[in-house]
Amino acid sequence: MSHNKKLSASLATLALAAIAPHAAATNGDHMVGLSAIQNGMAGAVVAAPQEATTILVNPAGMAELNIQDVRFDLGVGFFSPPREINGHDSDSNLYMMPTGAVAFRVNDKLTLGMGLGGISGMGVDFPDTMAAPGNQSLVTTKQFFKVSPGFAYRVNDKLSVGATVNLNYQSLALSGFSPAGRFDLPQNQVFGWGVTAGLIWKFNPALQLGAAWSSKQNMSEFEWNTTAGKITMDMDAPQHFTVGLAWKPMPGLLIEGDIKRINYSNVMSEVAFGRPAGYAGAVPAAMPFGWSNQTIYALGIQKDIGDKMQVRAGFNYGKSPIDPEDVNANLGSLAVVEKHLSLGVSRKFSNKVMGSLSYVHAFKNSVTSSVAPFNTITLKQNLVNMQISYQF
Repeated sequence: MSHNKKLSASLATLALAAIAPHAAATNGDHMVGLSAIQNGMAGAVVAAPQEATTILVNPAGMAELNIQDVRFDLGVGFFSPPREINGHDSDSNLYMMPTGAVAFRVNDKLTLGMGLGGISGMGVDFPDTMAAPGNQSLVTTKQFFKVSPGFAYRVNDKLSVGATVNLNYQSLALSGFSPAGRFDLPQNQVFGWGVTAGLIWKFNPALQLGAAWSSKQNMSEFEWNTTAGKITMDMDAPQHFTVGLAWKPMPGLLIEGDIKRINYSNVMSEVAFGRPAGYAGAVPAAMPFGWSNQTIYALGIQKDIGDKMQVRAGFNYGKSPIDPEDVNANLGSLAVVEKHLSLGVSRKFSNKVMGSLSYVHAFKNSVTSSVAPFNTITLKQNLVNMQISYQF
């Protein structure tokens, strides 16, 4: 390949990279868990929920909470995902991720609640990723946040069901370089919606099944007004389904295993830009991200230590949705970690107040492009969550 062709290929790669969605979480671009308790169990919480943030994962779990009137769960996570392209580090490596939820027990059958939290997002900030000349900075910023009001209903002693409406907010900024020149699309925001539904079925006091489904989250189009006309882009969030089994072999011991399927290919195979007629600017026509569907396996163990403390540990695995042939289209989305180890602890301060802490480490993983240019993307992650719970 001639030098000019290599340069053009490199710049085209950067054009795609600059507008890729961003590695914000540990299973593709989805968080393993949304609270300290969920993360301590490595995300294995669909069958035996323990706190109000279950409304964001399996709404039916609210009916299973041991409350008389209300439970509040408020928390914050500090997320550090060091990323590299060809050995170059991203400069944005620390993010704050708040989560909160409340569940109100209306009567023995009905529980109402609302949850809110960041589901995915963040971004990258690379000063330079290739040896080609020119300004090749790569900067992306994305946030995806949802508010979910919903209900849970205890049908009988064995079955509980629940559902939410998800009111979604997404923001995005894009900046990069292409063969036609540099482009800068400033921070913009859109809104959308979707639904989540779930159930919990108790086989016996020691064994129960949980299942939850979240629809594709339909988002409005991003719109950027440029000197060449209006640029648009539609980026939805994927549908996913989770099933889990929780086992309590003895008092004070909980073991849960979950399997989750995220249908990334429906929304992340190719994302097109809407461009004015005759457009010859730097923004490409489409982005062939090529993300594969992801199957996630999570195992969590929780043990009571006396009557005031619980300890947790878990393991979570999901094959990277980005394969070697798709690396060059995802330089702004280094969502390639696969193995995660979690630890957690909760402490009761009184009959009504409890504090929880968790740590999740996603082990370093690298993927190298199988087609020229042979870029290598690398990612590892560390997440610390703190949570305060109040119930009566």
